[in-house]
Amino acid sequence: MRTLRSVLLAVLAVVALVAGCATKQEAAPPRVTGDFHGKIEIPDHPLAVGVSFAADGKATIDIPEQGLQEKPLSAVKADADGVSWTMTKIPGNPSYQGKYDKGSDTITGQFTQSGQSFPLTLTRGKVEGPPRPQEPKPPYPYKSEDVTYRSGDITIAGTLTEPNSGGPFPTVVLINGSGANDRDEEILGHKPFLLLADTLTRAGYAVLRTDKRGVGKTGGNLDTSDYKDLADDIGAGMTFLRGRSEIDAKRIGLLGHSEGGYLGPLYASRPDSGVAFVIMMAGPAVPGSDVLVLQNRLILTAQGASAEEIDKAVAFNSTLATLMRAGDLEAAKTYVRRHNDELPAEQKLSEDDIAALVTPYMAALLGYDPAPALQKLRMPVLAFYGTKDLQVAASQSEGPARTLLAADPDATVHVFDGLNHLMQPADTGSPKEYAGIDTTIDPQVLTFVTDWLTQRFPPTR
Repeated sequence: MRTLRSVLLAVLAVVALVAGCATKQEAAPPRVTGDFHGKIEIPDHPLAVGVSFAADGKATIDIPEQGLQEKPLSAVKADADGVSWTMTKIPGNPSYQGKYDKGSDTITGQFTQSGQSFPLTLTRGKVEGPPRPQEPKPPYPYKSEDVTYRSGDITIAGTLTEPNSGGPFPTVVLINGSGANDRDEEILGHKPFLLLADTLTRAGYAVLRTDKRGVGKTGGNLDTSDYKDLADDIGAGMTFLRGRSEIDAKRIGLLGHSEGGYLGPLYASRPDSGVAFVIMMAGPAVPGSDVLVLQNRLILTAQGASAEEIDKAVAFNSTLATLMRAGDLEAAKTYVRRHNDELPAEQKLSEDDIAALVTPYMAALLGYDPAPALQKLRMPVLAFYGTKDLQVAASQSEGPARTLLAADPDATVHVFDGLNHLMQPADTGSPKEYAGIDTTIDPQVLTFVTDWLTQRFPPTR
C-alpha cells in the first residue's frame, strides 16, 4: 500500500534551452552533450544519478534507487558557461547549478532541494543501477510469452510463463499492489513479480502477471476504476487461462501483494470464481482507511518526525479518508486544498497533483472492508506478513486475518520476523530502505510459498 504522497512523481515537462542571441562576431558556446553520472552527496546516503544531455539542448535524469528512468529535465542549460536544470512537480523544487571543465570532462556543482544543497560532481559515463542479485536474466529455462486478452472494453497485457514440459499446469495469477504497477511490480529498481514468476515457474507452475489498468500495454484508466473493475480484470485473466489446453483449469489460484491481497479474496469470494487457492502477501485484513492511518503514523515515526507532526498528519489523513469513504470527492479536494495552502511553498502540491490524489480509485481503496470476502473463503488460503512492515503492519492485520479465516478448513497465517512490506530483510522497515536493500524477496519467503503450494497443488511433470 502506498502513502497518499508517495506516488506523486509525474512525467516532467521539457523546457528547451533558450540560448542568448549570438552576433556574427560571437558564436554561442558549444553545448555539453552525452552521458554523465555521479552521486548527490547526501550525508550517510549518497544517491547515484545519471544525466544525459542531448545535442538539441534537452536532458533527462536517471535515479536508479528511486526507480526514476529517463525523466525529462526542465530549464536545461549545458554549455561552457555553465550547467543547470530543474525538476518540476516534485516537492522541494530540485535544481542543479554547476560548471563544466573541458580539461577534466567533469561537471562540478550543487544539487539543491527544499533549501538544502549537496555537492554533485558528474563525470563521463552512464550511471549503474544498484545490484539486484536475485533478478532473473534470460535465457530462461522455461517458456515466456507476452499475451493479451479483453476485460470488458479494455485490453489487458501481460506475460505468461510455463515450464518447458509436462502439464497441464497448476497456475498462479499474480495481482499487483496499489498504484500504477507494471507486470513485474517494479518498485525502486526491484522487480518482485518477475522474481516470483521465475521461482514458481521453475517449480513447475504456470504464472500469469499483467500490467495494471493504464500501465504499460494495458488499456483503461486506473484513477477512474473501482474494485469491481479490478476484480473483473482478475476474472478476465481466469477466463483467458481456462481457454488454454496446457493450463489445468481446476487448479488456478491467485497471489496478491498488498492491495492485491484485497482484490484476490474479493474475486475468489464470488460464487462462480472457480479459484483454487488464494495467497495474500502482506495483504491487509482491515479496512483501507485503517491501513492508511497506521502506515502514516509508523512511517513518520521511523523517519524521526515529532509527536506533533505525526498527530497532524494522522488527523489530516483520517479526515481525508472519511470524506473519500463517503464518496464526496469534491469535498475531499477542497479539504486537501485548504491543507495545501498552509504548507511551505516548496511542499505545495499543484492542482494536478491534488486531482491525482483524490480519485474514485483511491476512494475505493480507502473504503474497502475485506472482512466479508475473507469470511466467505473455503479454499486453501495463505496469508503472510513481516514484522518490519510499516505499510501493512502485521500487528494490525495478523489477528483479524486469523479471525476472519477461522471457518476456512485450510487457512494458514504466518508472520516472518524482520521482513518489510516487500518481504526484504530490513532494519527499520521504512520505505526509504527498499532501494538500498540488495535482496528483492527474502529466499525463505520464496521457499515457504513454494512448499505451501506443492503440498496442496503438486505440479504435473
